Amino acid sequence: MFDIIKAIILGIVEGVTEFLPISSTGHLVLVDEFIQMEQSKAFVDMFNVVIQLGAIMAVVVIYFNKLNPWATQKSSLEKKQTWTLWKKVIVAVIPSVIVGLPLNDWMDAHLMNWLVVSIALIFYGVLFIVIENRNAQTQPKFSDLNTLSYKTAITIGLFQVLSLIPGTSRSGSTILGGIMVGTSRYVAAEFSFFLAIPTMFGASLLKLYKFFKHGGSLAGLQGVILAVGVLVSFVIAYISIRFLLNYIKTKDFKIFGWYRIILGIIVIGYFLIFH
Repeated sequence: MFDIIKAIILGIVEGVTEFLPISSTGHLVLVDEFIQMEQSKAFVDMFNVVIQLGAIMAVVVIYFNKLNPWATQKSSLEKKQTWTLWKKVIVAVIPSVIVGLPLNDWMDAHLMNWLVVSIALIFYGVLFIVIENRNAQTQPKFSDLNTLSYKTAITIGLFQVLSLIPGTSRSGSTILGGIMVGTSRYVAAEFSFFLAIPTMFGASLLKLYKFFKHGGSLAGLQGVILAVGVLVSFVIAYISIRFLLNYIKTKDFKIFGWYRIILGIIVIGYFLIFH
């Protein structure tokens, strides 16, 4: 019973942080230091990744029409633009697949800890503030997803590779990359959302495969725990995405930069003092 309550808490954390540029994996790693499930390490490691499926489904629901190339109400041009958008998303995902697959186990073993998360939180928090200040008076080159070039898409994909380091934030790295290459905040955020779909579905399937390959099972309570976490992350992520899209219509990302810096400093202080 207590593990279901913990799954709800972790689902809330995942839903809030997956699409805000503050690192969902980093937060889950930190929360795990205080709220530990009475389950095997293999299950917890799998749970912390697969729980993101709920958040990804929130993107699919919100953008179903925009991402659906078969929508009957779309014109031939709009259907073509949707297919082109998917091609750009797939191209942008390739760098993470090339780098992430061979390094996945090594990163799990060496980078999933509070120190790496804290440093990444602070570093990219500073970078957000610097980039936003630099671009304060700059007009974006791309204010519409349909104008995004393949070159720009793959450049953003290269930034997504940085998010393989816990605490970086997949949405944070891609949004930063988008802004740096000339997209508007809105376009950067939306393209980041769309990149999450194949990226996180792939990561989740890989984790599930490894979990089952090594004898894992979702029979009984573990299946319920995972289902609860995924469902809660879906609901909270839906709200979080709506909030972010409204927020960036009139504001920049600097507040998230400051949040990252403050959280990183607090975490370092806590572990230096109490561990």
